[in-house]
Amino acid sequence: MPSAVQKPRTLYDKVFQDHIVDERSDGTVLLYIGVWYGLSDDHCSKLNSSDRHLVHEVTSPQAFEGLKKAGRRVRRPDCTLATTDHNVPTTPRKNFKNVAEFVKETDSRIQCETLEENVKDFGLTYFGLGDKRQGIVHIIGPEQGFTLPGTTVVCGDSHTSTHGAFGALAFGIGTSEVEHVLATQCLITKRSMNMRIQVEGRLSPGVSSKDIILHTIGVIGAAGGNGAVIEFCGSAIRRLSMEARMSICNMSIEAGARAGMIAPDQTTIDYLNGRPLAPKVDSNEWKKAAKYWLSLRSDDGATYDTEVFIDAKDIVPTVSWGTSPQDVVPITGVVPNPTDFTDENKRKSAERALDYMGLKAGTPMQDIEIDKVFIGSCTNSRIEDLRAAARIVDGKRVASNIKRAMVVPGSGLIKERAEAEGLDKIFTDAGFEWREAGCSMCLGMNPDILSPRERCASTSNRNFEGRQGALGRTHLMSPAMAAAAAVVGKLADIRKLANENATPAKASPKMDVAPTIEDVDSEEELERIMDIPEDNQPHVNEAAMKAASGLPNFTKLRGIAAPMDKANVDTDAIIPKQFLKTIKRTGLGTALFHPLRYNEDGSENKEFVLNQEPYRQAKILVVTGPNFGCGSSREHAPWALLDFGIKCVIAPSYADIFFNNTFKNGMLPIIMSDKDALNKIATEAKAGHEIEVDLVNQNVKDAQGNKLADFDVEEFRKHCLVNGLDDIGLTMQMDDQIRKFENKRTLDTPWLDGSGYLKRNRSGAVKVTAVPVPTTNRGEEKTEPLEW
Repeated sequence: MPSAVQKPRTLYDKVFQDHIVDERSDGTVLLYIGVWYGLSDDHCSKLNSSDRHLVHEVTSPQAFEGLKKAGRRVRRPDCTLATTDHNVPTTPRKNFKNVAEFVKETDSRIQCETLEENVKDFGLTYFGLGDKRQGIVHIIGPEQGFTLPGTTVVCGDSHTSTHGAFGALAFGIGTSEVEHVLATQCLITKRSMNMRIQVEGRLSPGVSSKDIILHTIGVIGAAGGNGAVIEFCGSAIRRLSMEARMSICNMSIEAGARAGMIAPDQTTIDYLNGRPLAPKVDSNEWKKAAKYWLSLRSDDGATYDTEVFIDAKDIVPTVSWGTSPQDVVPITGVVPNPTDFTDENKRKSAERALDYMGLKAGTPMQDIEIDKVFIGSCTNSRIEDLRAAARIVDGKRVASNIKRAMVVPGSGLIKERAEAEGLDKIFTDAGFEWREAGCSMCLGMNPDILSPRERCASTSNRNFEGRQGALGRTHLMSPAMAAAAAVVGKLADIRKLANENATPAKASPKMDVAPTIEDVDSEEELERIMDIPEDNQPHVNEAAMKAASGLPNFTKLRGIAAPMDKANVDTDAIIPKQFLKTIKRTGLGTALFHPLRYNEDGSENKEFVLNQEPYRQAKILVVTGPNFGCGSSREHAPWALLDFGIKCVIAPSYADIFFNNTFKNGMLPIIMSDKDALNKIATEAKAGHEIEVDLVNQNVKDAQGNKLADFDVEEFRKHCLVNGLDDIGLTMQMDDQIRKFENKRTLDTPWLDGSGYLKRNRSGAVKVTAVPVPTTNRGEEKTEPLEW
């Protein structure tokens, strides 16, 4: 817990400091992961603390494979919860039998089945397609009360930032770190900068939290939060519901931030009241927890590296026009002209965006016709979002030019509640499709995709090229705005259409969002509810503790350098989502920069640099535009670069998660902020000459050995690259310190103990019981944990 006398601290400072296991002189920190969504485990100790982690099918296969190959266990299998969301069809599941028969697309089916096999091999709890609690990973975490203030939350998904709405430090990680947390419960990291975005005043009618975050990204840019954790505060933020706060924190990653956070308050406490995995209300644990949660707010006088002030009255319903979340204008505005941008990189990006989006400068946004409407995603698929959209469409019909309009609830429980309130009937009567829970058209890894050049009004979080389907065109907006667009057939101003006070249907009596744990009558029933496996102690993987090597040594790299003059190169451009349906780390080189390397007919684009000699053999990529690798936390991006043969990237700046992921794969990302030095290197690259990157001496040379530039690299990262060290092996050597930290955390935060979840005193970890995994035709069902 924080000491009594210390300098004022921010919300981020407090949570980060409370999770430090070890800190080195160069600032490298071994950070304990408190709650883990996406493959992790948290306050686990001999006292059986009971936090959870969530696993989904896209970023987990390679992590589990790594554990198996190294002979390592999941440190706390009883604390891990798995679900499928990215790949799953959202078609009716009334006759669902098993994944093998339900998921028709081969690669998607393999990913889902692989998750189910890993669930059985490692003895994990699974919310599968036959369980009504299945849903999008960042929806079901808060819904179940897994997400608690003051914890650390990581996941193999960039939108883990969603959980920061609770005052948790929540951020996305790559698959290598997923494996790291599974095995050790820790991550190796460094402090981020503090950034505060203060939104003051009252929102105007028709303006939502989605408009706040889109407007904010438009103000600070897609790289505005790079290297920082953003704290959102101010009177406008305090008035928001938890669901609205989650939408804002969800998209903090689109501003380049490591995470977004909002201080816990009474609204937070009220939301957690009665959640299945939150402390039991009125217990001592609940009282202690609530007191601690409220203490997390930033201290008066705390300092920030960057501060941004936004007046709420300046925010109007906002939509995107281009291919980056920073490409936004008010719905009353027009498509901008590239000549309006004085920055050369922004001008070039605007030109390409208008060409891709099929738009002309000066076109009023409300004149843009759309083809499809998507209401869903981890940003906007909660019950509050569905109610807002239903208010707009109630008694109306989808316009005749709309080919398809979809509403996709974020979880089975949200779907159930919406149906109890009659929202499904409002949507279907208006001409919408009412779907099952899943990520759906947010990223088009499932059957819900756009056809080439179809234009979509979407409540998702990204409008990257091809994000919702190859050559698909995405306009980001709020659920109410998307509903308005469906009715009008064009991008529409909700203020001309909405009756904000309308009631869409007579609401049913208040329903619990999720089932709670009832009183039990016997020890047998208690054991069934708690579902504690016999093997529920921390696994320290002692047999593998000394295996610290595992990557090739990186000292010098000499080879052809390919030049790329482009800013904000996102992960969907590096490797599109359709190539993420793999359970391996290799074989992705042919998909690298697929939208740029290949024409629509599949032929090579001869203008693209990697299709030209000598760059087909490039080992180094020289990017002259900033913010390389923005977007997803998916590690597939560095895997694709590495599989192609590129082991080093030189650029003026990077998105944080991509930057981190490259090191985990033995690659070197060089930050070359000196424009003159970068131009010298780019000149050599454009001439087709080899260059040499010397990590030991930290410089770049031309083919003749002349120094072109020096570069900086963090001491610890350099040490690991030069010596080929594996983070997991290094961390396991500190197991004694991790155990001491775990024991202290359990004493400091007793509300995380399993006894806090039950109506009778009982030590031990609570494990949510789930629907068993169905047997599939891939072989006999495994019922026992993997033997080691």
